[in-house]
Amino acid sequence: MSAAMDTESTYSGYSHYSGHSKKAHRQGRDRHKSPRSKDGSRSEKSVTIQTPPAEPLLGNDASRAEEGQDDNWGETTTAITGTSEHSISQEDIARISKDLEDSVGLDCKRYLGLTVAAVLGLLVFLTPIAFILLPQILWRDDLEPCGTVCEGLFISVAFKLLILLIGTWALFFRQPKADLPRVFVFRALLLVLIFLFVFSYWLFYGVRILDSKDTNYQGIVQYAVSLVDALLFIHYLAIVLLELRQLQPVFTVKVVRSTDGESRYYSLGHLSIQRAALVVLENYYRDFTVYNPALLTASKSRAAKHMAGLKVYNVDGPGNNASGQSRAMIAAAARRRDSSHNELYYEEADHERRVKKRRARLVVAVEEAFTHIKRLQAEEQQKAPAEMMDPREAAQAIFPSMARALQKYLRTTRQQQYHSMESILQHLSFCITNNMTPKAFLERYLNPGPTLQYDRDRWFSKQWTLVSEEAVTSGLQDGVVFVLKCLDFSLVVNVKKIPFIKLSEEFIDPKSHKFVLRLQSETSV
Repeated sequence: MSAAMDTESTYSGYSHYSGHSKKAHRQGRDRHKSPRSKDGSRSEKSVTIQTPPAEPLLGNDASRAEEGQDDNWGETTTAITGTSEHSISQEDIARISKDLEDSVGLDCKRYLGLTVAAVLGLLVFLTPIAFILLPQILWRDDLEPCGTVCEGLFISVAFKLLILLIGTWALFFRQPKADLPRVFVFRALLLVLIFLFVFSYWLFYGVRILDSKDTNYQGIVQYAVSLVDALLFIHYLAIVLLELRQLQPVFTVKVVRSTDGESRYYSLGHLSIQRAALVVLENYYRDFTVYNPALLTASKSRAAKHMAGLKVYNVDGPGNNASGQSRAMIAAAARRRDSSHNELYYEEADHERRVKKRRARLVVAVEEAFTHIKRLQAEEQQKAPAEMMDPREAAQAIFPSMARALQKYLRTTRQQQYHSMESILQHLSFCITNNMTPKAFLERYLNPGPTLQYDRDRWFSKQWTLVSEEAVTSGLQDGVVFVLKCLDFSLVVNVKKIPFIKLSEEFIDPKSHKFVLRLQSETSV
């Protein structure tokens, strides 16, 4: 009920600007009665995963039909039942509960790793200081006096610890970008190496210095300095393994979206499969156009229409099974293939014609709307009348003149679910504030952009599943294929190694560039 109320409020606000006719309401009500509604199946699928946010501005016809229903719609409406394509079974409920448990486990694993790393880092920074202070606390009277060299080592330890602290903060203390299914192997090895290294230093310190109460304080300070130097070398090793090793391109990956076949190529270095999947997803949200399932329904509806036009007669009696009818329908569909390409050609041509026509109307409407706005200069603001408006008010004033053309264009290109009225007004206000042209305002709507351009909470996939035959912690190899799955589609990634290139050199003497003019009797020279 709350979603319906949000839908009614959204569309009532938009009706104030564009003014829908009664005919549009009747057509929306007819579409709402269809048992095969595309948006209905989509909402049914999203309910099992998450609650969808507010409805878009230029929404589907079913939501407009809900606005025009009367109070007695439950008594006068004919209910059409059918088999749902997205039913929920007991196994699905168990799988959803397992996913929730896995998400809780991932959070615990992430915080456990951060806790272990923080405790180990604190131990590393306190160890050199403890090496210097413990002799002063336990047997201070027996220590030899610290000379000039010893006091200079104090400054060396202080600055080296400061450099190590800054480097550790820059390398390790970052906001995590994703939750990976497995641990990062190199980072885990570095943590183990640091633990063994500090433990060995403490063991030697306890046996040779604490037990014997060594009185050579300069040697103790020098021992602490050697520990800090070794920690700096380990930090350099971490930079090489975690950052520099993956910079050189070694592999080329081809990423293909399973639904529409859109593909991109990327170059990667020595990475594990899970970290390569993370890089692919980061580039996907930036480079791939936003996934639009409405564009894929045309081919499905066309195929269903062709199959619905076929009639099969059982001439062999009722004893024949359904497999014979299926083969007959497939054979008949193959015979009609020669004529179906003509229908596809004319459908695409008609769609392109309508898109170009409504695009031209939209461009003209936006250009006319922008002509009604004039930016006031600083000296003109003092002399201007009281009708001055801020960018938000100016956007609300000119939006009605372009709303209907924008609505029709977005519905024709099936982009209405990506743009709400609030997002359009914010974008229009942004363009007015920055003195942008109508062409700059229309760029977002004329060409579908990447997923990063749209609402993050609505169109970003909450969870991806990595499917690989190899271990996700193993490195990339030539021929490795792994799949990234989300709710509506999947990304198929194929890894190819960059071939070895052999270049040869050939020297050309600059003095060898000599030419002779060949004259003929028929030339014009």
